[in-house]
Amino acid sequence: MSAVVNISREPFEDAAPPSPPPAVMPKAASAAKAAEPPPYVRTRAPEWLPRLIGPVIGAALFIGLWALLSSSSPNLPGPVKTWASAVQVFGDPFYRKGPNDQGIGWNVLNSLGRVGVGFGLAALAGIPLGFLVGRFRFLSDMSAPIISLLRPVSPLAWLPIGLLVFKAANPAAIWVIFISSIWPMIINTAAGVRQVPQDYLNVARVLNLSEWKVFTRILFPAVLPYMMTGVRLAMGVAWLVIVAAEMLTGGVGIGFWVWDEWNNLNVEHIIIAIFTVGIIGLALEQLLLLVARRFEYE
Repeated sequence: MSAVVNISREPFEDAAPPSPPPAVMPKAASAAKAAEPPPYVRTRAPEWLPRLIGPVIGAALFIGLWALLSSSSPNLPGPVKTWASAVQVFGDPFYRKGPNDQGIGWNVLNSLGRVGVGFGLAALAGIPLGFLVGRFRFLSDMSAPIISLLRPVSPLAWLPIGLLVFKAANPAAIWVIFISSIWPMIINTAAGVRQVPQDYLNVARVLNLSEWKVFTRILFPAVLPYMMTGVRLAMGVAWLVIVAAEMLTGGVGIGFWVWDEWNNLNVEHIIIAIFTVGIIGLALEQLLLLVARRFEYE
């Protein structure tokens, strides 16, 4: 007997029913929906904006306090009067009407030239001395009392020695910059050399490396961040000292310009010189900070 198999063509019960055709939106409704404004999207403020608010508020408070003090003191010019005088001064910063009557631009350039020479000589002497002091214990013990004795001496105390030796104002000012800025470079470079792990030097001794190889391959890369810190501190000291040295030695320079304007009772120009010295010092500091960050590593 044979069985008859009935194969049904009906769809399975759990099959999904066909989806209905999409509804067609009327033209008026679609136009109204397109005309609706987009939803509000909250945008974040730039990252530099919160950091800018503090300095702006600080500058505003400083100018406000300055204006308040100038209103109660007739001899102190206010911000508005000083700004008008600054526009006139920097309108022609490179005029020349005589050896002692020159624009503020020439005075700044002469001061930067003296700082560059004195600072450069201090770097040429101080950085190698720092490596030697940090590398050899005998030299460190020998130089420790000399550095401890001479480093705290006021920079202007060295000016009469410079005038006595060099017999001229310009070399004496460079001498003051040199002797004042050499100590940070010696101390920081020597401290960096002492931070080098002794294992590195032991390996160099085992490999019979020459002292030049030890310096170029081990000491110099490791000491570079400390050395740049000393250079940055020395530059700040050099720019700080030059104004006081030029006020005493005379000639062409920002310090002499300040003293000359005081003799003329031109307080506005003195304030302009103070801001000029501060801005140039800040620019030098930031420039050396950028260079130092390039060599920061653990």
